[in-house]
Amino acid sequence: MKTAHIITRLIIGGAQENTLFNVDDQHHLHGDQVCLMTGPGVGPEGTLEQKALDRGLDLRLIPQMHRSLHPWKDAKCYFALKRMLHDYQPDIVHTHSSKAGILGRRAAHALGIPCVHSIHGASFHYGQPAVLHNAYKMAERWAEPWCQHFITVCDAMAKQYVDAGIGTRDKYTTIFSGMEVDRFLQPARTGEQVRESLGLKESDVVVGKIARLFNLKGHEYLIEAAPRIVAAVPDVKFLLVGDGILREQFENRIAELGLTDHFVFVGLVPPESVPEYIHAMDIAVHTSVWEGLARVLPQALICGKPIVSYDIDGAPEVCINDETGYLVPSRSIDELSAAIARLAADQDLRERLGRNGRERFSEPFRHEYMTERIRDVYRMVLDRT
Repeated sequence: MKTAHIITRLIIGGAQENTLFNVDDQHHLHGDQVCLMTGPGVGPEGTLEQKALDRGLDLRLIPQMHRSLHPWKDAKCYFALKRMLHDYQPDIVHTHSSKAGILGRRAAHALGIPCVHSIHGASFHYGQPAVLHNAYKMAERWAEPWCQHFITVCDAMAKQYVDAGIGTRDKYTTIFSGMEVDRFLQPARTGEQVRESLGLKESDVVVGKIARLFNLKGHEYLIEAAPRIVAAVPDVKFLLVGDGILREQFENRIAELGLTDHFVFVGLVPPESVPEYIHAMDIAVHTSVWEGLARVLPQALICGKPIVSYDIDGAPEVCINDETGYLVPSRSIDELSAAIARLAADQDLRERLGRNGRERFSEPFRHEYMTERIRDVYRMVLDRT
């Protein structure tokens, strides 16, 4: 099977890690001929480009591919993609992310190549200006006929697209985003070693969040909830893993609240180090206001840690109240602080919910299982065309 994957940027992020696992598995486990086409992965988020090269993958950079909308550059990107696909002649194209999803699907359609599009998170979502929101929704409706099938990381994504008039439910298959499960079961460093390196004490109850310090990731809600949590459980410490343009703003607000000693900013870490930091946590929190199915939720559960999440998108599919964690209303402060404080005060409860999550979700999130199911979708599409 000869496959071309197209993604806007290969930064350090959930959609990008998912895609890289897919490409790597196809190449190393299934012997497929596969390439990954992407724009420059530049910025404070970090890049996975070197990891792809180190794994011997066929990585093809498209200088014209950028995240922001720019009609002239986007037109040049489209024609560059079309030439690249024409030269490569794949059996099937698999697109990822908004920009690459639109341009890649159009290029594949123009060349008569079957195409699958993955929805890692809706391109139209909360927090966008109305004009942009409606433009993306119209673009997705426009592009829908250009691909033969959609893959979503959660059922919620499929419902959002179908409700928006983008195809019918039978055109969607849900496949959880895969990861290296064994790395989360047995990290290179223990949680105790990580805590010691960060100056965290054994008695500290560590509430962790893994996300870029960017808009829509919701760090501000956790920060505003922190005074109530610390008042209820004084031993709580907040561990923030990730970096971005809002770091200084967050640090200033934490200082205003007099809670600097309760927050630890780790900064950007390599994806392979993430399991170590999750094992250093007692609770993992997800306060993004938009995301398909944040990888940190199943990752934390695989590590045996309970989760607290805003009730958005696919979160309810893994964050199950009083079974694996607690769902609270999006952008809430009172409910968020109460749920975290409840877990922080009860070690037995934390252990029970974490154990349930590990038993329930370790196998479905293996990247090998994900790739096998994705290849099943490829075969289905190719059999129909």
